[in-house]
Amino acid sequence: MRDSVRSVTAVLWLAVFLFAHPAPAQEVGEPLPDWSAGTLDIHHINTGRGEAALLVLPDGTTMLVDAGATARTGPRVCAQKPDSSRTPGRWIAEYIRRVLKQRDEPLLDYALITHFHGDHMGQPGANSAVSAAGGYLLSGITEVGENIKINKILDRGWPDYNYPLPLDNEMVANYRKFLDWQISRNALVAERFTAGRDDQIVLVHDRGSYPKFSVRNIAVNGHVWTGEGAGTKNHLPAAGDIPEDADWEDQLNENMFSTVLKLSYGKFDYYTGGDLPGYQWPGAPAWGDLETPVAKAVGAVDVHVLDHHGFVDAANEFFLRTLRPRVHIIQSWSPGHPAPGVYRRLVSRKLYPGPRELFITNFMDATRIVMGYATENFASSQGHIVVRVAPGGGSYRVIVLDDSDAICRVKSVHGPYEASGERRGEAAR
Repeated sequence: MRDSVRSVTAVLWLAVFLFAHPAPAQEVGEPLPDWSAGTLDIHHINTGRGEAALLVLPDGTTMLVDAGATARTGPRVCAQKPDSSRTPGRWIAEYIRRVLKQRDEPLLDYALITHFHGDHMGQPGANSAVSAAGGYLLSGITEVGENIKINKILDRGWPDYNYPLPLDNEMVANYRKFLDWQISRNALVAERFTAGRDDQIVLVHDRGSYPKFSVRNIAVNGHVWTGEGAGTKNHLPAAGDIPEDADWEDQLNENMFSTVLKLSYGKFDYYTGGDLPGYQWPGAPAWGDLETPVAKAVGAVDVHVLDHHGFVDAANEFFLRTLRPRVHIIQSWSPGHPAPGVYRRLVSRKLYPGPRELFITNFMDATRIVMGYATENFASSQGHIVVRVAPGGGSYRVIVLDDSDAICRVKSVHGPYEASGERRGEAAR
C-alpha cells in the first residue's frame, strides 16, 4: 500500500513538473529544441550520399542506423549536403555531436549496418583518408567510428562474413579491419543481427522506466520473424540452388539480406528495412519478394521508411495494404528515388484508406520532371527529417530541418499526429 501511494505521488509530482516546465516548441527558423527524457527522436540525416538515421531513445540510449557514403558521382547523384567541404561520414559525426551536445562526450550505444552497400555503410575511394591509428580507410561508418565512440555494432555478417558466399570485396575488408582495431583497442562489441529477437537492441540507461518501448528484429539474411516468440523462417534459396545462367535480377543480391526492424513505443510504431526488395522484375522468381513475408510479421505502423529509397522494386501492394502508414519517409540520393510507380502506390486510397504524408530528403530536378504534378503532394522536398515522438508514444510530429548548413534550423513542423495504437504483428499473422 505504501509503495502504491509513493508511486501515485511520484506521478503527480512529474505531472506538475511537466506542466510548469513544458518542452520547448519547435519554431520555424530556430534550431530544433534539445531531446528531453521520455521523448523518442529519429533523425533521418541527409548528406546526399546515402542513408543514415540517428535514434535517441526515451531513456537517452543512442543508435545509428547506417552511415551511407556512396562513391558514385555524376548526374545520377544529388549534390552533397550541406556541402562538399567535409566527407559524408564527417558530416554525420558532426550532426550526432550537435544533437548530443548536452553530453560531456557523444556516444553511440548501438550502430546497425543494414547491409553491405556503400550508400549504407560507406564506400572508400582513392581519396579516402587513412585512420592515423587503425590504418583503415575512412568512409561512412568507419569515419563515424573514428570520431565518435561506438559501444556495440550490429550487422548481418559477423563474425565470418561468409553468408551466403564469402564477402571478400575491398569495402567489407576495410570495414572488418575497422572492427578488428576497434574491438582490440576501443572495447567495441560486435554482434550478428538475429531475426526474431526483441532483446538485442534494448534501452541501456533506464529500461525500467519505459516498459512500453521495444525493438523487434524482423528479418535478416532472408530469415523473417514468424510472429511467434523468436521463431523465424528462411524465405531464400541457398546460393548453390540458383542456376548459373540465371539473369542478374534472378540471383541473390545484397539487398535481399537487409536487416529489418520495427520500433514500438506505446501506441507508436516505426519501420525501417534497408534495401529490402518487394516488387519483382518481370519473370523473376517469387522468393525475391521479401516485403510480403516481412509485412505479415510487422503489421500496421505509423511511420514507414521506404525500402531501397523508393526505387522501382520497393513498396509492393500487399506491403502497403498491411503497413498502412500515415507517414512515408524517403531517404533519396538519385533521380530514381522514388520511382513513379512507387509513388502511385504510396498515395493510392485503393490500397488503404485515410490521409498520409510523404517526406523526402532530396527531390532532384530530374525526378520533378518525370513526376510532374505529383511533386505537389509531398509534405517536404528537401532537408533532414526528424520524427519526434511525445513521451509515452501517444503522438508524434515530423520536423523538417534545413540541410544547407550545420545549424539545421527548423523549416517546417507537421502534426501532431495521433499514434494509431493497433497491435502490430499479431493482427497481421
